[in-house]
Amino acid sequence: MRNKLTKELAVCGINAVLALGNKNPQIINRLFLREERLPLFANICKELAVRKRPYKICQDEELEKICKSVHHQGIVAMIIEPEIKNLTREDLNLWAKEGKIGIVLYSVGNDHNLGAIVRSSAFFDAYFIVISETDIEAKLTTSAYRVAEGGMEYVKFRKVKNTEAFLKDANKAIVTIGAEPRARRRLKDIESIIQEQKKELKSQNAGIAIVVGNEEIGLPQSIKDQCKTLLRVPGTGFIESLNVAQATTLFLYELYNLF
Repeated sequence: MRNKLTKELAVCGINAVLALGNKNPQIINRLFLREERLPLFANICKELAVRKRPYKICQDEELEKICKSVHHQGIVAMIIEPEIKNLTREDLNLWAKEGKIGIVLYSVGNDHNLGAIVRSSAFFDAYFIVISETDIEAKLTTSAYRVAEGGMEYVKFRKVKNTEAFLKDANKAIVTIGAEPRARRRLKDIESIIQEQKKELKSQNAGIAIVVGNEEIGLPQSIKDQCKTLLRVPGTGFIESLNVAQATTLFLYELYNLF
């Protein structure tokens, strides 16, 4: 839930707020919690007191009104509304030179999918998540923070105006792989494909981007054309494809075990 007047966003859930306190306590403006949560969040309360920011003991009804959700787990933090920065040439150079792994999202569908992808990205050490400015559904919302279970504090979000143009440029520096349920090659081929592309780029430390699309229609042809390779997650065929967050997790798992 966003507070447009104060330009704040509600973050709820134990793991999400704990991660905020550990990594970015300075962006917490206010804290609301049930009394039994005080011991767990004592350090955040102390930090708020030092900055002369309020925290308040509340009942569930008030917490639900603050975050507009019953899934608050007895804790709600109001944070400075997050702003996603534009992806810069410096970001792409870092991605390429330090061998970072990133996810490029094209109209992934909703904030719950985004939160689940963020959670997997943090778990498997993906550094960047790139979102198109035109994606009106996948936003940094209260629900996305909650589903991410603290993962928001461990990934770098960036946005691009045109995903197709970004990939065309990125292909000169990093390995780009599109997730496509009808692709000829399978996920098990990812290691050999990465090595082939690194040779083309003349860099054994090149970064990697996994490009994933909408749940219903996948990646449009214009985006697939800009991916160096398309890979599929093989299955029984009874169901056409996995949920986008599940598929992304499998790609990240394979990459994590390679590097």
